[in-house]
Amino acid sequence: MSTSELVPVRFMDPKGQPTEAQTVSKVVKTDAQWQAQLNPEQYRIARNKGTERAFCGLFNDNKKQGVYTCLCCDLPLFSSLAKFDSGTGWPSFFQPFAAENVHNEVDLSHGMRRVEILCARCDAHLGHMFEDGPRPTGLRYCLNSESLTFQQI
Repeated sequence: MSTSELVPVRFMDPKGQPTEAQTVSKVVKTDAQWQAQLNPEQYRIARNKGTERAFCGLFNDNKKQGVYTCLCCDLPLFSSLAKFDSGTGWPSFFQPFAAENVHNEVDLSHGMRRVEILCARCDAHLGHMFEDGPRPTGLRYCLNSESLTFQQI
């Protein structure tokens, strides 16, 4: 992937709301650069499409108000206002902070057909999306805490 590839994203304003869409360059790093930035578990999950164990993630039970951002590039991904307890053991949301900020790909690994969620700016693996969530979207974005940071608002 070229370092000059551009993607539309929305950042967060001082009140925690999405800004107007802006076109930015994708964040592209070598594996060695990612390994230097992340701890081994973060690298395994965010860069190698791993999954953390259920009910063990830092943000599964987080009830604070704020925005979950990408561990790798700080892009705002999910708001606490869209978080719900899915009972699955992973932080779950019914919609992203901004549709532009996540990218979905078909994942055929492990003999299943799933929708993988990636950060639109750096391609970090975030988790998977399922169609068994609550209203208003009916979607469940099931995330790995290890792929996220949290900014309290």
